[in-house]
This record gives sequence, structure tokens and C-alpha cells, in this order.
Amino acid sequence: MKYFNKTPELVKAGIYVIILMAIGTAGYMLIESYSVVDALYMTVITVSTVGFREISPLSDTGKIFTIFIILSSLGVLAYFLSNLTQSLFKTQLGFFFGGNLKYLKQKKMENHIIVCGYGRNGNQVVRELTAFGEKVIVIDKDHEIIVSKMTEPIQFIEGDSTEDKILLQAGIAKARSLITTLPLDADNLFVVLTARTLNPDINIISRASSESAEKKLRMAGVDSVVMPERVGGAHMATLVAQPDVMEFMEHLNIHGDSPVQLMEIMCADLPEYILNKPIKELELRKKTGANIIGYKTADGEYILNPTPDTKLLSDSKIFVLGTHEQVEGMRKILRGVILQNKQK
Repeated sequence: MKYFNKTPELVKAGIYVIILMAIGTAGYMLIESYSVVDALYMTVITVSTVGFREISPLSDTGKIFTIFIILSSLGVLAYFLSNLTQSLFKTQLGFFFGGNLKYLKQKKMENHIIVCGYGRNGNQVVRELTAFGEKVIVIDKDHEIIVSKMTEPIQFIEGDSTEDKILLQAGIAKARSLITTLPLDADNLFVVLTARTLNPDINIISRASSESAEKKLRMAGVDSVVMPERVGGAHMATLVAQPDVMEFMEHLNIHGDSPVQLMEIMCADLPEYILNKPIKELELRKKTGANIIGYKTADGEYILNPTPDTKLLSDSKIFVLGTHEQVEGMRKILRGVILQNKQK
């Protein structure tokens, strides 16, 4: 009874069954002079249509009354059983899919990305992340969105992302990054403050609609702030001033399904015998066809087209441009697969 979903329809159907039983019992007592127990028994076997013999031969009036009870019970019981089945099905389905199943999956999630808000920006963010094969959990308080996305592989949590318990349910303690795309700057700011408290090391990216909001978000601990209006305006202006440049940049898109990819590789993940060596000694361009077009130093300085003498330090990062096969080939080399085979 704990999970029994008592909808108004179900309660109404139960009342109809009780009324029918009461009418049947009273009718048999008046027409056939049955005792209360005998009248109730006769009503039950009549309503349930189990086919037992009557307690004693019925009079003509009793037979007509019995026909009335049987016909009435068909509709009443069908209505009651239909609502009962529907109620139990909804309860169990909601408990299983909406609660336990996804909660168990969320308990296992780590190094994932939390996206707060599934509006236009949030939807685009999720599409891009899933194209890269990232593990994503989306938080949104729109019930219709959650229900419509129930069958998708992405995990959705219904709730207010400004609340601690919702972020904890999304596994923020083990999450790698949080992206908040809520329409109101105040809500984004509150999410940032809460997230930074729950996980001081998490990477936070937030949407902002004004420069004032951007400053406040950075003060609250946001790592990166994106203003859609600013990005969209710059994109449209470049399409007019330098259309070929933008078309060229589209070919260098970082989408997971793009034929040409721009990827970043942390030098900290490289084997020790590769670290502190200059790029030219690895001959990456010659072996893979991919190009190292950027380098980020430990101090956060960006260097475009690093020279062949640039050393791969543990706290640095390289940016690689090439096809999917070329980038994967470079990854294998930097992981030591090819170099180790040569050393053997």
C-alpha cells in the first residue's frame, strides 16, 4: 500500500464496487429473506461470476434481481480493474525507470559532465559532448522534457540545479566539469557558488547575458564564461568581412563527427621517456601526417605554431590538427606504442 497510487478514478471505482455489494446484499435479504452472511455470499459469487450454485432456489423476482447484479457488475468491475492495473503500472514504471534504475547508474558515474538547463544552449551543448563520447548528466526542472527523454541514453534528473541535493544526486563530487546554461544570470551564479562549494576542483563553464554578469560569475569561481550574443555577433560580422575565413574555420571544426579534428593532448599523460624532448625528435608530422599547431605552457601562455625545438613538458598541453586517423596515430605514438616497439 506504500506505493499504491490512489488516483481519484481508482477511489471512485472502489466506491462503485462497495455500493454494488451493498445493494446486492440488501436486495437478497429483502427478496429472498437471506441472512446477512448468506446475502453477502450470494452477492459475491454473483458479482465475481464464479458459477457456484445459489444457496437456495431463487424466486422469479430473485432471478431478475440477480440478472441486474450480473449486468451491473460487468461494467463496475471492468472500470475498477482497469484503473487498478493502470495505477499499479504507473507506480512501478515511475519507481523503476524514474528512480532506482537511473539512480543506480548515477552512483557509478565519475569523471562525467553535468549540464544544467536543457534549453536551446543546453541542448546544443549535450549534442556536442555526446558527439565526443562524453558521459553527460542533464539537470532540468521541466517535467515534460524529462518524460520525453526517458528512453534516451543520456541521463536526466528532474529538479532545480540550484539545490545542493540535486547536484549531489548528479554526482558532482566525482564530476569533471559543470556547464550551466540557465536563462537567468542569477540562477547561473547560484549554481556556480553551490557547485564550487560541493566540489572545489571542478571545472565550471557558465552562460552569461551581460558583461556585469560575467564579472560576477568570474568572482564566484567560474573558469570560463560564454556570452552567446557576443559569440553570435562576432560570427555574423566575420561572415560579412571575411566569409572565406569562416568557411575555412568550419572545415577545422572540433565536432566529434567532423572529418578534420582539432584535439588537445595533455603532456602529463605522456610516458617519461617522451617528456622533456623537443618535438622534432618525435617526427610526429612525418609518421602520422597530423600537425601540432599550438602549445600551451605551464604558465597558461599560448604559442601558435611551436618551433621544432619546443620541449614537451609535463605541465604543458599540445593542440593537434588532423583527420581522425591521423590524430589517433599521434595519440599512439605519444602513448609510447610505436616508440616502445622500436626499443624492443
